[in-house]
Amino acid sequence: MTPLCATPVAVVGIGNMGLGMALRLRDAGQPLWVHDADPARHVLAAAAGAVPADSPAAAAAGCAVLIVAVVDAAQTEAVLFGQGGQPGAAATLAPGASVLLCPTMGPADVERLAARLAQAGLACLDAPMSGGPLRARDGSMSLMVAGASTTWQALQPLLRHLASRLFFISQRPGDGARTKLVNNLLAASHLAAAAEAMALAQRLGLDGAATLAVVNASSGHSWIGADRMARALDGDFAPRAHTTLLAKDSALALAMAAQAGVRPLLGTAAAAQFQAALAAGYGGDDDARLLSLAQLQFVQQCAVPDGPAGPAASQRAGSDAASPGEPG
Repeated sequence: MTPLCATPVAVVGIGNMGLGMALRLRDAGQPLWVHDADPARHVLAAAAGAVPADSPAAAAAGCAVLIVAVVDAAQTEAVLFGQGGQPGAAATLAPGASVLLCPTMGPADVERLAARLAQAGLACLDAPMSGGPLRARDGSMSLMVAGASTTWQALQPLLRHLASRLFFISQRPGDGARTKLVNNLLAASHLAAAAEAMALAQRLGLDGAATLAVVNASSGHSWIGADRMARALDGDFAPRAHTTLLAKDSALALAMAAQAGVRPLLGTAAAAQFQAALAAGYGGDDDARLLSLAQLQFVQQCAVPDGPAGPAASQRAGSDAASPGEPG
């Protein structure tokens, strides 16, 4: 089997997405090194046939390609440029190597990191990923890529093996991040709305699974809603996508929007739901927990005593009023 790259590839950050990518590369016969700050991930990687390294610098030593798949900008900077007196991966990569930045970060962070890599003689592709661990493992995930077209072309075999949904956004690092944050704000909005709708269905005495089947075959369908609500209705909150991630990403998206001088109303409401989920203690669970949050919020609403102008009074007034176009 011909490797995708002539030299080993380094994958730093082997969480749910990173490990999926690493094992897909291994299946293609690509020599690779992996590293993660969590030793437990090394055990999983080794059991699956990947070779762990002791540090980002050790993983990247002599490699022509580094894939960074950690959580945020701070972790990415530490991987690339070191911390606590320890060298980072940028110091040990082969001259002229390419770095794929796959975490979801703010555009300004991507621009800053890409500039530092360029100063070190290293190429950079702003390449945030989307699709979840299963799609990372089978190569059907999305990569939205921004960077020099020469680097994009040089890494085509690797990129196309990792992602069947591959998008070249522009040659400006940061545009991949901008695109990903727009997508993730929409995903957060879809998920928050789907969770609220399912909680409402249950509150009305409807069967959750039957309602979800109707929604999935109708105009209310969204991929993330279908995926997460099926798990939530089964009581399965094992983290495939931690609630903390879309909480972080929706906050980053709102900050990006603020820099553009706008405030997305639906996005702001969705981001608030994710912050509420963190406050409720759901951060370490799968983001399917938004259904639990919506259920809790409805319980709390119903527990509030109704005054003369309270919710129940308003509801009664609305039901007693004539509908538009109908006689009084």
